[in-house]
Amino acid sequence: MRRPNFELLVGAIFLSALGDWLALTALALHLAETTGSGLALSGLFIALWLPLVLFAGHAGLLVDRLDARLVLVVSSVVQALVAAGLAFADELVPILVLTAALGTANAVSQPAEFALIPAVVPEHRLVIANGQVETARFIGAAAGPLLGGLLAGLGGTQLPLLVDAASFLVIAAAAAALTVTTVVAVTPDEPLGRARDGFTYLTGDPLLRLVMLVAFTSLLFMTASAPAEVFFAKDVLDVGDAGFGALWTSWFVGMAIGGLALARRVPAKALISAALVATVVQSLGLAIPTLWLSLAFALAFYAIGGAAHGTKNVLVRTLLHKRVPTRLHGRAFAAYNGIRNGAEMVALVLGGALVAAIGARWTLFLAGVLPAIAGLAGLVAYRRMRSRTVAEPASEPV
Repeated sequence: MRRPNFELLVGAIFLSALGDWLALTALALHLAETTGSGLALSGLFIALWLPLVLFAGHAGLLVDRLDARLVLVVSSVVQALVAAGLAFADELVPILVLTAALGTANAVSQPAEFALIPAVVPEHRLVIANGQVETARFIGAAAGPLLGGLLAGLGGTQLPLLVDAASFLVIAAAAAALTVTTVVAVTPDEPLGRARDGFTYLTGDPLLRLVMLVAFTSLLFMTASAPAEVFFAKDVLDVGDAGFGALWTSWFVGMAIGGLALARRVPAKALISAALVATVVQSLGLAIPTLWLSLAFALAFYAIGGAAHGTKNVLVRTLLHKRVPTRLHGRAFAAYNGIRNGAEMVALVLGGALVAAIGARWTLFLAGVLPAIAGLAGLVAYRRMRSRTVAEPASEPV
């Protein structure tokens, strides 16, 4: 790997995830205290995540037509300015507007980070690199809420958001220090391309379409587990706050192991099949603990599910890097990100409704079983496609 560039990029990705969750935690605590409204909190999450869905195509096009390094610098500076503005916003409407602006800049920076990976890593090291990237993102996301809560306790909402703003300036500096470029030459018959070309490519390639369909279906149901897990731990398993924390920790540790140690062992020709198998195992890691109510049993399967989750994330990222033409990397990842976030927003609402209707235990069971069925159906479909001599996975010449 081109180590200095790669290390700068991984550090920037870690800080980006840390800052996102630090700010979200501080803002959520502020709105909970000042409004006491669940709708206000829902609005906060929607304001941050909806731009990732709405602006996916245009954000990706921006990355594909400009130097991703420059795009990351500018979007990070914008995020720093918005975060600083949020530090001095007290009312609900300004907070939601600025949060939406933060989410819009984030919709640009994430595909820029993705597009930079192949520029700083040789192709044969992509799986290892993506494993380290996913682990950096996971550590940042895990540490962000803790740090956000601590800083909010020390200095209210202003301190964590000013720290968030400073982190974005560090990201901008790290991006500016990169010595690579991602500007792709375009042909005369496609001077600019279209914003929707990333989504069109993902749905037009039979293998990628299958993976995207399974990913969307699994996230649509699996993320419904989020509202159920706390009640499953505290009311069904009766293990209290500590037990709930242990379950999540077990899952996160498994994700780190999967991303760093397991994904790299998958041969390049098995990326799709391994990703589909990992989807099934990840899902069963949620469902099986509902059948035998034991904390130790649940911790073991959460670790297994988390390892499969981390492995799947790395394999799908690598598959996109390898199978999607370089000129479409920004738009393809932005489209994938939009698919994921759209499914997850729907799933959060679905999960709350299911918990109210059938309880936490059986919500968690369905959140695991239905994605497992989707993964198995994907494996069957993939086997049929392979029997028709569809190759896996070959990069299109660029």
